[in-house]
Amino acid sequence: MRRLPEDYSITRVAPEEIPALIAIDLAAGELFNDTGLIDEDALDDHVPPDVFAQAIETRHLITVRDGKGQPVGFALTSNRGGTLYLDQISVHPDHGRQGLGAALIERVVDEAKARKLRQITLSTFRELAWNGPFYHRLGFREIPREKLADWMLDLEKAQAASLDISQRCFMARRTGWL
Repeated sequence: MRRLPEDYSITRVAPEEIPALIAIDLAAGELFNDTGLIDEDALDDHVPPDVFAQAIETRHLITVRDGKGQPVGFALTSNRGGTLYLDQISVHPDHGRQGLGAALIERVVDEAKARKLRQITLSTFRELAWNGPFYHRLGFREIPREKLADWMLDLEKAQAASLDISQRCFMARRTGWL
């Protein structure tokens, strides 16, 4: 696993921390403001509290904490198509560019192995530096369009309501679990 900067840790989330995760989600979303890749109305959206609550119950949510124990980032996953799907990863911009996102990804890989899943999948913007190129550096590879599963195509249709899907792709990384 990637080494976290001193004083940071990755743990599970408590239900009372959901408002902090929403604040992280909104702050991280501001990075998309000037990209033109997300509809203006969608820029103010965040993961709904009930989705976070369900993810806490099913152990599909982890957080990275600062030295004071406060959440500063999270990874939200779900089981889709026999893979562990990375629904979202967000790190508060005040804590960005320190390797926290990469450390969260490595923990997600560990979670997938523990669940005996061979792949982690995600959808992301192909060219945006902190999206496609970031995941590529961490071992993810783009899935060719002709190999997309039906659930991926369904998810893409849902994303089309607020995202420029022409700039998006699905990626996968093997977990190493046999």
